[in-house]
Amino acid sequence: MKFAIISKGDQKSEEIKEKVRQHLIEFDLLYDEEEPDLVLSVGGDGTFLEAFHRYQFRLEETAFLGLHTGHLGFYADWVPEEVEKLIIEIAKTPYEVVEYPLLDVMIRPKTGDEVHHFLALNECSVKTAEGSVVLDVTIKGEHFERFRGDGLCISTPSGSTAYNKALGGGIIHPSLPSIQITEMASINNRVFRTIGSPLILPDHHTCELHPINDKSFLITIDHITKNYSNVEVIECKVAKEKIRFARFRPFPFWKRVRDSFVSDDS
Repeated sequence: MKFAIISKGDQKSEEIKEKVRQHLIEFDLLYDEEEPDLVLSVGGDGTFLEAFHRYQFRLEETAFLGLHTGHLGFYADWVPEEVEKLIIEIAKTPYEVVEYPLLDVMIRPKTGDEVHHFLALNECSVKTAEGSVVLDVTIKGEHFERFRGDGLCISTPSGSTAYNKALGGGIIHPSLPSIQITEMASINNRVFRTIGSPLILPDHHTCELHPINDKSFLITIDHITKNYSNVEVIECKVAKEKIRFARFRPFPFWKRVRDSFVSDDS
């Protein structure tokens, strides 16, 4: 089996990375950063997102695994005290594959410029530095509302525990192929009105965000933010691709949620 390791870069993470790498090579596994079968993220959730985006072109071939070296993160299955056990598991035990839905984002320009296509593990957020965000929201080809406010967050089920949760969105189990649209400080008065509640769309519904004003937008895909102008429409839907997690032991989603947000003994 071929493997690669993505490290946060701090001393603790680098030491664990080198220890795992050396021992797995001794077990006759091949370290291959180009075409790995397994990618181990050592760090935090940001490191895991980095690993996902680095290898998103290999989602059908590559499985991901997280080891956290800081506070317990949502994508962590393992902690530093379990490094020796993890090494043995990777070297000796076939892993179970668990698949989670992803978000497909298409940013189409008004002119014939390049169409920007992304996959997100957590979410896509749309904001602007030029006053309020004003967007016509279309769902499955039908106009739903005209949104005015600070912005919108479109999240995956696993991403529903991230920025979406901070915005008051619901937590969705990843067995449901869906996306969630959550508002950021919408403007609601006698003139302007939005739904005011998170919307959960199934995998056969596409959400389109049509800018009303000729503004530039700050669009964030997971941890990467870029400025886009000349935007005709932002299309969001459940991706055909899925992320594959390598599981060497059960780690149910709701246990993950509890350990991350509720339990004080983790």
